[in-house]
Amino acid sequence: MKYGFIAGEQRFFFILSIIDVYDRSVVGYHMGLRCEGKDAARVLEQSLWRRRLYQSDDKPVIRLDNRPQFTSHVFQNTCKRLEMEHERIPCRTPNLNAHIESFHRILEDECLGRYEFQSYEEAYKAVSEFIRFYNEQRIYSSILYMAPYEFYRKHKLDGTLIKEVKA
Repeated sequence: MKYGFIAGEQRFFFILSIIDVYDRSVVGYHMGLRCEGKDAARVLEQSLWRRRLYQSDDKPVIRLDNRPQFTSHVFQNTCKRLEMEHERIPCRTPNLNAHIESFHRILEDECLGRYEFQSYEEAYKAVSEFIRFYNEQRIYSSILYMAPYEFYRKHKLDGTLIKEVKA
């Protein structure tokens, strides 16, 4: 989870993102003035639908920290219902979530830190546009100098592979 600030309204907003460790895509996110367990559960379900894994028997493992949204009954029950393994990292070990931490740093440096938002609508538009740019245009050496969506498509179409990811 990442926080942003709306200077014109003197309040914070939340961004909860789910990233695919293999191809670096942000497969789902929630942005709002609040972020609760139900929001985290909804983003998880949306992410599975986007990747056509909702009804799959071979679901990915979700690794998260111990924020209240992820330890809530709503989120835990959603993981059980979806038959997903929910791996929680120990406190003070952000290196175990390096991929999402890296994304949050990029989000801060290339989006949140560049603007002084005057309204929630302005912040929402900027973050949405940035995530679209991140997924569709920003290239990464770790995925063969492609953007995440491009790599994902190539991987699905012709089996393009990168080195094994140890996450």
